[in-house]
Amino acid sequence: MSDGLSKEERDAVKQRAKELRAQEKAGKNRAAGEKSVREAIAKLEAGDREIGEGFYTVVSEVAPHLVPKTYYGMPGFANDEGKIVVFLQPAGKFSTRYSTIGFEDRAHLDDGDMWPTAFAVPAWTEGVGTRLTELVRAATR
Repeated sequence: MSDGLSKEERDAVKQRAKELRAQEKAGKNRAAGEKSVREAIAKLEAGDREIGEGFYTVVSEVAPHLVPKTYYGMPGFANDEGKIVVFLQPAGKFSTRYSTIGFEDRAHLDDGDMWPTAFAVPAWTEGVGTRLTELVRAATR
């Protein structure tokens, strides 16, 4: 049985509360979102930072209508309602062996009776960039 949230999970919840307060003050400001996401990526360890930079570039280019926004301290992109569509969970955030790119239910990835919404990314490669491009196009159609 679990004793509750881990230290990393508690830190993420605190970060989310801080983000919500900041977003309330700034509104749906693209510049503020870009700044917070770029700062979050800059703080990442080298491997996660490369993934974060690739993630940011691909999503920005493929879906420029999405607004950069941090999500529990993680880089993400939201729709015009401010709801996260796609995000990056860096490996270092929860001490996992790979980063994860995840899509929330607002993403249109539906494919039959069951489909993936999260993807393990151990390192940024050209193939990862190509696959993420396809996924973001599908998610935002």
